[in-house]
Amino acid sequence: MGVSTSAPEAGVTLVTVDFPPVNALPVKGWYALADAVRAAGRDPATRCVVLAAEGRGFNAGVDIKEVQRDPGHGVLIGANRGCAEAFAAVYECEVPVVAAVQGFCLGGGIGLAGNADAIVAAEDAVFGLPELDRGALGAATHLARLVPQHLMRALYYTSRTATAAELHGHGSVWRVVPRTGLRAAALGLAAEIARKDGYLIRLAKAAINGIDPVDVRRSYRFEQGFTFEANLSGVADRVRDTFGAPTSRPGAREDVARKDVAQEDV
Repeated sequence: MGVSTSAPEAGVTLVTVDFPPVNALPVKGWYALADAVRAAGRDPATRCVVLAAEGRGFNAGVDIKEVQRDPGHGVLIGANRGCAEAFAAVYECEVPVVAAVQGFCLGGGIGLAGNADAIVAAEDAVFGLPELDRGALGAATHLARLVPQHLMRALYYTSRTATAAELHGHGSVWRVVPRTGLRAAALGLAAEIARKDGYLIRLAKAAINGIDPVDVRRSYRFEQGFTFEANLSGVADRVRDTFGAPTSRPGAREDVARKDVAQEDV
């Protein structure tokens, strides 16, 4: 359990997250992930990083029960800083990062996938921000990198999700493959990238980040300010206390996946 690193292909570093049961990361997990991605990018032998996860889903965001157990705001501050560091580590990695996404990609998972350079997704992958249902805010910065502006807003306000096929239609997912072939497809794309000159691919990553119209680190930090306000006002605790409770909201085709995550003992 935790974050592990391996080298399955020449020039490719695989960073794997494994926090059962649903890959909802504790504070230390976010920092461990950030450290692993940054270390992989610094390694001169690495030309591409694949970010993957074990289990049913790619990432379920922050470990909400860790936040609930804290009588103060220490865990909340740690989670926000840890998420910011992990998201930034993916974006600022010195080489391209390919995200291999299966199952649910929620909350912090959107921050990771949204900051990746390319996404390969399993057919069962769903992407969304259930933040408003969990007494939180944030990662609209990263969802806006995956879907058009108005769709991002509708998904954010409703806590609905989009499928891998839908994101492929918007151009943000490179390939959609059967779940059994996900790791191989992601490693295949990474190996193709890794065949480029190592120095040149690092220049390319820096150049592309330099022309990005949005400063993702600053934008996400702005969002986090409203998360703190929600907590200080008490509204976050009020919403979090209902976390996992049944909902009567009709018409959300992704409810099964979202409730499965909510009902786990994360």
